[in-house]
Amino acid sequence: QVQLVESGGGLVQAGGSLRLSCAASGRTFSRYAMGWFRQAPGKDREFVAHINWSGGVTYVADSVKGRFTISRDNAKNTVYLQMNSLKPEDTAVYYCAARPEDYALPPYRSADFGSWGQGTQVTVSS
Repeated sequence: QVQLVESGGGLVQAGGSLRLSCAASGRTFSRYAMGWFRQAPGKDREFVAHINWSGGVTYVADSVKGRFTISRDNAKNTVYLQMNSLKPEDTAVYYCAARPEDYALPPYRSADFGSWGQGTQVTVSS
């Protein structure tokens, strides 16, 4: 397993942008597929984005398609979530997660990921 630490959350106005980062420990980061999930108050944890071990294959939820981009830098053991055109409904705690790469196809469930960060709060004001 890897240890994950998210950063980059904050308060932003609607239409603004944020970039979340997730730093992973260990020397085997490139063996893991990575995901971003979010959880708003009173709601279930929701899938946001997924990236394969190399960064060559990405998948994002329909709710963020065209606005959010996931990427990774294996040399820095870091995965990113670039969030543009933010909306108030994007307000949530955002979590990154890791699972050993198994080339699984979507949909991706939170139960498939064994390592989680502590989360970072994103608040979008209207």
